[in-house]
Amino acid sequence: MSLMSLMSLMRHPRAALAAVWFATRALMLWLLTLRGWDAVGREVWQLYHHWYGVLAHGAYPVRDTLWQYPPGAGPLLLSPALLPGLTYFQAFVTLTLAADAAVAVALTRAGTRPGRTLLGACVWIGGLPLLLHLPLARYDVQVTALAVLALLASTRSTRACGALAALGALVKVWPVLLLTGLPPGRATRSAWTAAAVTGTTVLALLVTLFDHPFAFLRQQGGRGVQIESFGGTLLALARHAGWPGRVRYRYGALEYTGPYVSAVAHASLALTVVALGLVLLWRARARRWGEATPYDATLSAVLLFTVTSRVISPQYMIWLLGLAAVCLTSRHTSQRPVAALVVAATAVSAVVFPVLYDEVAAATWTGCALMVLRNGLLGAAAVLSFTRVWRSTTAPRPLADVRTPEPERLLH
Repeated sequence: MSLMSLMSLMRHPRAALAAVWFATRALMLWLLTLRGWDAVGREVWQLYHHWYGVLAHGAYPVRDTLWQYPPGAGPLLLSPALLPGLTYFQAFVTLTLAADAAVAVALTRAGTRPGRTLLGACVWIGGLPLLLHLPLARYDVQVTALAVLALLASTRSTRACGALAALGALVKVWPVLLLTGLPPGRATRSAWTAAAVTGTTVLALLVTLFDHPFAFLRQQGGRGVQIESFGGTLLALARHAGWPGRVRYRYGALEYTGPYVSAVAHASLALTVVALGLVLLWRARARRWGEATPYDATLSAVLLFTVTSRVISPQYMIWLLGLAAVCLTSRHTSQRPVAALVVAATAVSAVVFPVLYDEVAAATWTGCALMVLRNGLLGAAAVLSFTRVWRSTTAPRPLADVRTPEPERLLH
């Protein structure tokens, strides 16, 4: 690219963002083509395609320990049928790229409004490729697209926000947390009503069309401690101290088995309850809602539930990147340093999987160091995020912000 062309792009930021999106996605596609049959691509052409065959016959996978997703995941996995001229793998990747582009466009449009910034679009467009080709072979991009669109719609239509959040929650539960940051009163009631109506209607339709829609509950409840979780990192370090546990492939992930694993799993669940309590406590104590509060509160809540989970898969970083990007569309966000930590954790996650996953699975010192670094960044992000949201919404309004009533208003 010539110097003149580069200067032209700098004068037109939307064109520059589009150019970066096309360049980075071409690189991600190249990596997927080069390594499409590895553990990353195999998820689509083998597992998702198998589930597609089951769903196409009108039933959710039953007695399949790998199926752990709410009913809304079914239509999404069937969606490649909308592109009949392509193979399942090609159609799935095409639709994932379309969802990715929708997020980029939405963030760019939001960032060009008065008082907004394009930093959010930059984080999404430049941050997603840090995960290499993984995002193209997981449906978390589609779920994140629903969450991003819901949050961006919250300033214009709380009903649309609630409906989109409900659709996301039917695919992967976490988008329901979007509704925790909406201002109390009419906005919250409107969003929750729309979410309830949308969720109930779609769920009733899926129950009518498919057999065994709740088969995922048994598999989800049986999950243990995945090696990339905080508990998994603790157990990996314990192996160097003589703990006799082992790694086994269970429920679609590598999990630890052995003494005390059950205690670690229960501790993780207890911490998730504590995280829920913190979110509810913040909700009860918050007194100041700004433009960015719904965005910031959502990122904080999802971070808290991520770090306390028994499973932290690398694709979870897609959710956090999308939410951090929404926060950064506002100049009033409190989450800028949190977004930097999320981006750093995303970069480390790509080294963890797929680059050095064997080291992590074997709990070598290199693998342990990687997990301590990645989870340390996520833990710091969660604490910092919640602290900054708490302070920005519960602290008394500074005296300089309190306006003296005008004399004529006092007369009335």
